[in-house]
Amino acid sequence: MQKFRLLQELLSGAEKDAVAFYEKGNKAAGTRLRNAMQALKVAATDVRKEVTEKKNAAK
Repeated sequence: MQKFRLLQELLSGAEKDAVAFYEKGNKAAGTRLRNAMQALKVAATDVRKEVTEKKNAAK
């Protein structure tokens, strides 16, 4: 559950940059947003692996 919470924190942190990029046209915020999306991708993969491990361990 800790990894899932990290995923939520990353997403909420990226929201400010998303608003700055899409609504204000801030290019630097776009770069930060892309970096945050990459971190989200990695975190989501970690959550997927953890869920699969727990599911398979229960068999």
